[in-house]
Amino acid sequence: MKIADIIRELETLAPPAYQESYDNAGLLTGSAGWECTGALCTLDVTEAVVNEAVRRGCNLVVAHHPIIFKGLKKITGRNYVEQTIIAAIKADVAIYAIHTNLDNVLHGVNARIADKIGLINRRILVPKEGTLLKLYTFVPVAHAEQVKNALFKAGGGQIGQYSECSFSAEGDGTFKAGEGTHPFVGEQGQRHTERELKLELVFPAVLQQPIIQALLTAHPYEEVAYDIVALNNDYQQIGSGLIGELPVVSTETGLLQQLKQAFGLQVIRHTPLLGTPVLKVALCGGAGSFLTGAALAAGAQVYVTADVKYHEFFDANSRLVIADIGHWESEQFTIDLLFDILLAKFPTFAVLKSEIATNPVHYFV
Repeated sequence: MKIADIIRELETLAPPAYQESYDNAGLLTGSAGWECTGALCTLDVTEAVVNEAVRRGCNLVVAHHPIIFKGLKKITGRNYVEQTIIAAIKADVAIYAIHTNLDNVLHGVNARIADKIGLINRRILVPKEGTLLKLYTFVPVAHAEQVKNALFKAGGGQIGQYSECSFSAEGDGTFKAGEGTHPFVGEQGQRHTERELKLELVFPAVLQQPIIQALLTAHPYEEVAYDIVALNNDYQQIGSGLIGELPVVSTETGLLQQLKQAFGLQVIRHTPLLGTPVLKVALCGGAGSFLTGAALAAGAQVYVTADVKYHEFFDANSRLVIADIGHWESEQFTIDLLFDILLAKFPTFAVLKSEIATNPVHYFV
């Protein structure tokens, strides 16, 4: 088992292309080519977590938060970031971060938060732009199913909960094979007319190379005509935040009590209660005040997030309740998410959960 094998599975779920531009997800120390002795899942990487990995026989730490977030000009051990990097390098421990790309997938970090309060009918709050492409190609009628099946297998034609979505229109295609060609039909130097299907389907932009490869492999022609066009359509599988519904209408205090119990909270910072019945709940793990407007527009009665600043609470505008449950508290179950993902793929491999409590915020009660 190589570290690259584990990275491949993680990036299948949450491709690096889905991370935000400011982020630094990916392999931060070590080599993907190393043999992996075990993977330790954590929310944050600290020197204590690196030492724990060594003690428990793991040379890979899979973290949500990147320990290297901004550029490092020196590594002298002057702060916890540099101390952690030095410890990892000295111990040959690889650190892999899966951050906003895991936040931005429908079944990622926010799904675990939604699980804890039982949200149903979930959807992405703000879909990410530029994530969908459309393929147009032209296939001889007799080979259309062969090409379709290859494209579907490569991940094309998925729209929401529907798979194998495509459209075909029949027509006549023409071509003249030049010198040195080996045409599938027709003869060199003769214009040939072939009954073809124009086939079109959508696919996630991250799958462009596999889609093209599947098309070229399955298509019978020596030269395959195709177009790929960028779409502005929302892709409901990828984006920021999540919104859903409670199975049963709750009160505001009832939901706050549910949050307190489900997340083990000592305190919840929130805007004034409005006395409104709660059905729709929006949420975003970590710092999510940038989505308050989207939560309002989506009709949420409560928005659950973290790291809300004083003046940002005013953005609720007496139209919803903002509930700040804390950064670590909101994302604590990401450790379980990473563990479950890796254990499902590698059931006989050493996948462990960190036992180090990395939350730097404490409360005096």
